[in-house]
Amino acid sequence: MTKSISCSDAGKDCRWSATAPTEEELMKIVIEHVKSDHKEIELTPENVSNIKSLIKDI
Repeated sequence: MTKSISCSDAGKDCRWSATAPTEEELMKIVIEHVKSDHKEIELTPENVSNIKSLIKDI
């Protein structure tokens, strides 16, 4: 099942979204986006866990 996430899912005022076939692939895309566009977010284990909880199956 395809996985999906968007910044709006996290309450961010950002139009970015992504899909990928697996959670692992999607998280690679998410981490790249956070590092380039949301430098204020520290990717702690807790934040990564929170991000993963927002992933939807589509």
